[in-house]
Amino acid sequence: MNVISSRQGVLLANQSGRMEITPVKPGIMHLRYTKDPAFGRRESEIVEKRDSAQKGIFTVKGMGPEEASSGEGEERSRIAVSDGAVTAEVMNEDFEILWKDAGGKLLLSEGRKEFIRIPVMSYTTGGEKPVIDRVKTVDGERNFIKNLREEKDHEAYQGRLYFHFSGEEQIHGLGQGEDGVYDYRHHVQYLYQHNMRIPMPMLLSTRGYGILFDAACLMTFNDTEVGTYVFFDAVEELSYYFIKGDTADDIIAGFRYLTGDAAMLPKWAFGYIQSKEQYYTAKELLEVAQRYRDLQIPLDCVVQDWNTWEEGKWGNKLLDPARYGDMRQCAKQIHDLHVHTMVSVWPNMNSGTENYEEFMEKGQLLNDLSTYDAFDEKARETYWKQAKEGLFDQGFDSFWCDSTEPFSGPDWGGEIRREPHVRFALVGGEHKKYLPPEKANLYALMHAKGIFENMRRDAGDRRVLNLTRSGYASGQKYAAMLWSGDTCASWETLKKQIVEGMNMGLSGYPYWTLDIGGFFTVGKEWQKRGCGCDKDPTPKWFWTGEYDDGVEDGGYRELYVRWLQLGAFLPMFRSHGTDTPREIWNFGKGGEPAYDAIARFIRLRYRLMPYIYSMAGAVRLHSFTIMRSLIFDFPEDPRALEQKGEFMFGKNLLVCPVTEPMYYRAGNEPVIREKTWNCYLPRGCRWIDFWDGTIYEGGSEVRVEAGLDRIPLFVRQGSILPERPGLSYASEEGREPLELHVYTGSDGEFLYYDDAGEGYAYEDGDYETVELAWHDSQKKLVIGKRKGSFAEMRQERQIKIFADGKQAAQIRYDGTMQEILL
Repeated sequence: MNVISSRQGVLLANQSGRMEITPVKPGIMHLRYTKDPAFGRRESEIVEKRDSAQKGIFTVKGMGPEEASSGEGEERSRIAVSDGAVTAEVMNEDFEILWKDAGGKLLLSEGRKEFIRIPVMSYTTGGEKPVIDRVKTVDGERNFIKNLREEKDHEAYQGRLYFHFSGEEQIHGLGQGEDGVYDYRHHVQYLYQHNMRIPMPMLLSTRGYGILFDAACLMTFNDTEVGTYVFFDAVEELSYYFIKGDTADDIIAGFRYLTGDAAMLPKWAFGYIQSKEQYYTAKELLEVAQRYRDLQIPLDCVVQDWNTWEEGKWGNKLLDPARYGDMRQCAKQIHDLHVHTMVSVWPNMNSGTENYEEFMEKGQLLNDLSTYDAFDEKARETYWKQAKEGLFDQGFDSFWCDSTEPFSGPDWGGEIRREPHVRFALVGGEHKKYLPPEKANLYALMHAKGIFENMRRDAGDRRVLNLTRSGYASGQKYAAMLWSGDTCASWETLKKQIVEGMNMGLSGYPYWTLDIGGFFTVGKEWQKRGCGCDKDPTPKWFWTGEYDDGVEDGGYRELYVRWLQLGAFLPMFRSHGTDTPREIWNFGKGGEPAYDAIARFIRLRYRLMPYIYSMAGAVRLHSFTIMRSLIFDFPEDPRALEQKGEFMFGKNLLVCPVTEPMYYRAGNEPVIREKTWNCYLPRGCRWIDFWDGTIYEGGSEVRVEAGLDRIPLFVRQGSILPERPGLSYASEEGREPLELHVYTGSDGEFLYYDDAGEGYAYEDGDYETVELAWHDSQKKLVIGKRKGSFAEMRQERQIKIFADGKQAAQIRYDGTMQEILL
């Protein structure tokens, strides 16, 4: 192969194709491959424009029999490109690569690249008037154009990139699926957008590397007897980034370096969010917020699901004046309670609505003539104008972008779920009718981009929060909080959700949540009676909840409490669903088990708010991950690597959700068993039971109490947890002093973070950080000098200090360093 090296990288060429290796920064290399005579000028939709190479940081070495250094234009059978942290050894004419670390350890053996040129089709009516089949679905009116025909538009590459994984290696990431697969070794994962599926083109290996595929087409990860490869449906060229990291945090930091820093969400986004399908008036939203305040249960947001429009105007971003004519007044009263609002918006609109006609007149609809073209900047501006005038200016604070995989209709029905490969072809094929195949996974990302950029331009003093059902790599910079879609209420689903959340974190994406309690509560028999929320008696494969009596069923109340306990330790804490109400008062009253357990964990979430918001700051400043697979913090513990039912909430709290009934099964059927739960405690440290202070050795399995009001929760020895008791909402200063809880026995540290909670001044350094350090041998807590400031910051504050649960000191902190002996 011919080798041409330059200050930017290395170009390799032979008769079969061309490959370019560009070191981006130490530990990250960009590889491009094409069979064309030259590379095109492709712009990435997910990787940020950065200096493509740091000059002088890589070496090129020829590895022919004579082991001579390669020069420009020389022929070599092998070549090694190294940046000091990672080396790519290109082995042969097939461009197979051995990826190695600085010490020569093999990380990955990359195999051949099989790519062929294919025609890319576009779908048009050929100038004929479209024949539209308008179908009412669970997701509103959908248009199916019956006289679309295929026409060749251009050409692209389709093919496979092969790998050879080591025997013990685990592969994680790839976004969120439906089936709870934690390690993708010996599995197939289809990467396409669908309700309950959020693909991410990123995998992470337990051997210390990750790969970000710079592609937005439909993809398949396959590790079976057929072969080990990633399949790309349509790409202009093969482009990916190899990321070497000593830890999972290092790898994720590489992902964020490439795809963009996460935007800070408003502080209130980390409080409790009450939602359901659905509220019907502005007054009802106010009543819910007021009742939470009357009950003295913390709350930060009440959510308006669909149906804000006039009857028959699905997707129209104009409020029904009969039910929401007083929205501005109600929103002001809600804000006076220190509660915020969120409203769902849809990318598709019924024909004949005001919003639809504006898009139609401007030619800004996709060729389904129902969904706006989020790839068109002007169309994104039109969408925002409608959302701003019709919803934001009426008092809503944030947006819930529902159904952002708008072409899933053909699979969203039927009594039996289709086979995985059939669903991939069916839904993926529908996306390719209306989107360029090279961008089939990008709709939700472009939609989020439009919401973020336009809202920020027009309301820069307010942070964007976009709760969205689908997304893609780089969405974190657009303040997009992903949620797992329309799940069903069952213990099996609850187990799977834990796995999917951990894999989303291992994909590099920091913000993910779920519907506490599962979205669908009832099952098929209930549907047959026409009692589902859509009144359609046809059973559906996805509507398979197990609790036809909803909150009246003790089994569902128990499942809901356990789901809420899990939700209290996610980036967003949000209750939502259909078929049965979700507000706390529907689960009993004070003094009753389910009500008291729900209240306890909502209050615990707020008590931990300083810890949680400090983690949010770390997400922005240090590419942190909040919901952490044990791979992040215990990579040397083989048993920890196997755990798929527990996770770290930050670096200090080990969360072990209960995922089996202990009191009732569905139908109020009693369960007779011990109210205890087995937990594995990773080795390398001791662990303290959060509830009773019992100390356990790491590397052991323990059985602990797990009554309905208790989730197994452990604190890593040496931890410092900042807490604030008595909060009613996230940004409340609170009547009680800040508390620092030290768990002695080992050294520890924590970086406290705070800012205004709104606006973007943090981008200019308007925030404070304080380094906290515990020196166990000296029994000394060091509260470091405050760094930075922001306009609303309190210059002085009282701090109570606790050691192993007992108050040991109280100080006045004025921003100067203090050392406290405990």
